[in-house]
Parts: sequence; structure tokens; C-alpha cells
Amino acid sequence: MNINENWFSLEWFTWSKIQSLDWEQPLWFYALAIIPVLLLIRWLVLGKFRQRLPIALTQKDIKSDPISFLRFIPPMLFMLVMFMIVLALARPQSTNEQVEQWSEGIDIMLTIDISESMQIEDFKPNRLEAAKDVARNFVKGRFQDRIGLVVFSGDAFSRSPLTTDYELLNTYIDEIDFELIENGGTAIGSALAVSTNRLRESDSKSKVMILLSDGDNTAGNIDPITAAKLAQAYNIKIYTIAIGKEGKVPFGQDFFGRPRYVENTLDETNLREIAKIGSGKFYRVSDKQALEQVFAEIDRLEKAEIKETRYKDTTDFYPVYLRWALVLLLLWLATRSTFMVSALRD
Repeated sequence: MNINENWFSLEWFTWSKIQSLDWEQPLWFYALAIIPVLLLIRWLVLGKFRQRLPIALTQKDIKSDPISFLRFIPPMLFMLVMFMIVLALARPQSTNEQVEQWSEGIDIMLTIDISESMQIEDFKPNRLEAAKDVARNFVKGRFQDRIGLVVFSGDAFSRSPLTTDYELLNTYIDEIDFELIENGGTAIGSALAVSTNRLRESDSKSKVMILLSDGDNTAGNIDPITAAKLAQAYNIKIYTIAIGKEGKVPFGQDFFGRPRYVENTLDETNLREIAKIGSGKFYRVSDKQALEQVFAEIDRLEKAEIKETRYKDTTDFYPVYLRWALVLLLLWLATRSTFMVSALRD
């Protein structure tokens, strides 16, 4: 609404309009309670000191004249003037705030083991499905970061390049299964090399690799330590997560449908050394809750610096109420010069 063109509109006094405005000095509204008090004091003072003209009339000659009610118009106008001034002092305004956020972002490569042992059911429903679920939640919590996906067992290949299309990335995560790679084994070194190849051409100031595995390096044509040193040469930080419980763990069912248990061991040495070389951290998790906590910690540690610029456009509307106060003041002065002020009481 244009102030100069529509200040006389009665919409300024509707409850919906008053609610829609921002009032910078709302404490002035308490002054509204003083207005009727002032009018009451005025009425009492005038009532006490007003000159009275005694006239003797019989009861049948006393009649009410509607014109006598006109004497209330000037004080009502004056009350409205004060009301408008209070509204103006409360500084009604409309604020339109725009926020610009931008971030340099972080490049993150999720490197997930899909070897046969990831079918073990010490995580529900199994290790891989638990890892996929946590990975989806991790992706959901990122902002403007490019995230890629590498899977590995006996071989390693890139499932998704670095992308900010999180919906597409989650689709790739959903489609991860044990049939993606035929060769058995756990090629940790190859997985590190493929992930490094995806990250090495990145211009991001922060490049991160999250390696999740439940086994030792048993396949591939590159040693994990050598691959970790190669990643470190490209300033890639590596977090390693060893997933799985030690000892007997459920793995499928026997002929009678009963849970089958296998002995599970994991040498953490390689994963610890990889994290150390990559200036990251090593984690060992034995249940899904611990895995979620690890990803939550990595999420906190690897946050991009989000810079924010705010633009605040404020339009003041107090001139509208001051104009109304001026108009009503002129009307009050005009009525003060008429017979209304001296109209006799009944």
C-alpha cells in the first residue's frame, strides 16, 4: 500500500492491518489507558466549575433535545487526536529482511565396504543396511557440500561423482547391494585410490574421505598405507570407521531356520594407521547407535563456514497516523468555534 496515496484509507484501523505491522516502540500503547482518564478528569473539572444558569421549569416542560448531544463531538475528536499521536509514537513499520547465505563447501567422499562380511547381522538388519541408513541421514544434514560415493569389496569403483544433488545421491545409496561387485575380498587400498582419484582435482579447501569397513585388506593391487599416503599428498583428510562386534556374531540361518553364528575378528591396525596418515580419526563401532554418533561427530567436525549477509528494508507508517491526527485536530479546532461547545445540557 502506497502511503502517500492511501493514507486516508480506513484499512489502517482494521485489526488485521494493525496486527500485520511491526511496532518498534510498543510501550507507548500503555499511554492509551491514560486517554480516558484524562477525559474523565476533564469532565469532573468542567462539571464542578462550569457556570450554571438556573431556570425554573415545570416537569412537563422539560424535554430532551438531540442537539444537546453535539457537545460530545469536540471531546471525542480530541480523544481521537491523542489516540492517533500514540499510534504514531509506537512507530508502526513494515520490515522486509532478506538473508543471503553462501559457503565454500566441503568435498566429501563416502567409501563403503560391501564385501560379504557386511551381511553379518550384529547390526539390524545387517551391517550394510545400517551403514546405508546412517549415510542417508548424514547426507541429509549437509549444506552445499559436494558428496561422492565409492563402494568396494574385491574391487572398488566410483558409484557417484562429487555432487550437491542429494536426492540423486540418496538414490545411489539406496541401490547399493552385494551384487554390485563380483570379486570377493576387501580391497581397502583400491578403495582409497579410487576415492583419492575423485578428490584430487577438487578445488575445495577442505577434502574429506570417510572409509567404512569391517575387514582387513585382502584384495586389490595397492597397499592401503601407500594409498593413504597418496591421499595425504592431495591434502585429503581421512576418517576410518571399523564396524562390527568381536566374537560370535549372527550370520544368516542354518537348515532349520535358526540363527547361524560365526567368529568375527578385526585387525584395527591398518585402519588406525590410515586415519593417522590422513590427519583424521579412527572409530570403532559395535552397534548402529554408535555408528550414528560417529557420523554425527564427523558432521560437527567437518562443517563449512557459512557466511551470511542480511538486507533489512524498513518502511515507517507513523506519518499515516500523524496525518490523521492533524485532520482530526483541525476538526476539533473547528468545532471548538461552534455552538457545540456551549450546547446546554438537558
